[in-house]
Amino acid sequence: MRIRLITLFALILGVALFSAACGSTTTAPSTLASISVAGTAPVVGAASQLTATGTLADGNTEDVTSTASWTSSDPSVASVSSTGAVTGVTAGTASVFATVGNISGTLQIVVN
Repeated sequence: MRIRLITLFALILGVALFSAACGSTTTAPSTLASISVAGTAPVVGAASQLTATGTLADGNTEDVTSTASWTSSDPSVASVSSTGAVTGVTAGTASVFATVGNISGTLQIVVN
């Protein structure tokens, strides 16, 4: 009986030490607070690469260009690819949006 009690105590102590050594102190990722879109407007028939930078709730920033969904307010003026490359179609003004989840950023461009 005494050996069983010592074995049980050693097992409990071992599990407690193992749990403490491994730890579970992971931190949750910071949430995306805003997106800013940057780049230059292309001329008709040319393309220009836009970038999207996400600002996190903790103030840090990260490049979200490749994870954003890209859309144009007027594809007849400027079309935008899934990678953020915008092509001038005809002269005019359009807004290009980069969206991650429910957060969007926009850049108004004038195609000449």
